[in-house]
Amino acid sequence: MDNTKKTTGQFQAYELNGFRLHVYNSNDVMADTSFIIEGENGLVVMEYPLFKVNAAEFGEYIKALGKPIVTDITDYHLGGSDQLPIVMPEGMPAFIEGPIYGGMMKGFAQSFGDTMVDLPTQKAMEVPFGSTQSYAGVDFRFEHGASSDFPGASIIIGGQVFYSHWAYYTAHMSPLQLGSVDAIDAELKATKDALASGCKYYIGGHGGLVEKPAVEARIAYLEKVKALHAEKSNAASFTMALKEAFPDMPGAIAPLAEALYK
Repeated sequence: MDNTKKTTGQFQAYELNGFRLHVYNSNDVMADTSFIIEGENGLVVMEYPLFKVNAAEFGEYIKALGKPIVTDITDYHLGGSDQLPIVMPEGMPAFIEGPIYGGMMKGFAQSFGDTMVDLPTQKAMEVPFGSTQSYAGVDFRFEHGASSDFPGASIIIGGQVFYSHWAYYTAHMSPLQLGSVDAIDAELKATKDALASGCKYYIGGHGGLVEKPAVEARIAYLEKVKALHAEKSNAASFTMALKEAFPDMPGAIAPLAEALYK
């Protein structure tokens, strides 16, 4: 089943074995995506929306489901989930309070002001990597994400849905994700690990939901990026070659090239 409701953001629901997955594409300026995993008697929310208009809409949708929230999983996107029990992968609470993430959030506050939600203040429970937790009757397996994106986790939900910070949608990759030469290998390994999970759906905090062919396409893309970077001596020639290799792929190449050749 794929039910779509269009409002400020967009909700889609997917039936899986033992639970239902709800995907909320916020349509905000950062293209953030939030999720609800609906078990038989409870809900798990993931990556709660950051902006008030989205958080209100997300909350109304949750209310209509008529089930209690068991926990909120925050992998990389801290949103308006105050008073909910929060779960994070190990190391993420300290990272959020640190200069990189903390500085990013201060920048958002300056840019977006009162449109942002009040961020949660409750203490998060940290989940060890390599562990499986059960929430609302659904298993959540916490694994390391790409080493270039530490401490973000890859989370396998009910053995059927693979979550990562960035979804494997088909587009030229952002320099925020592929910002160094080392990140090419890190992302390639993480993508191959995702494919090896055998999951039906692949979701991410940016980019929504895709299926197996998109993950396979991402592997081919990364392998081409790696080969071209080894072959080309500067950003301009790399940009031209990558455009020739993927002439119809959306997204900007120049920022990626600048990051890889800086």
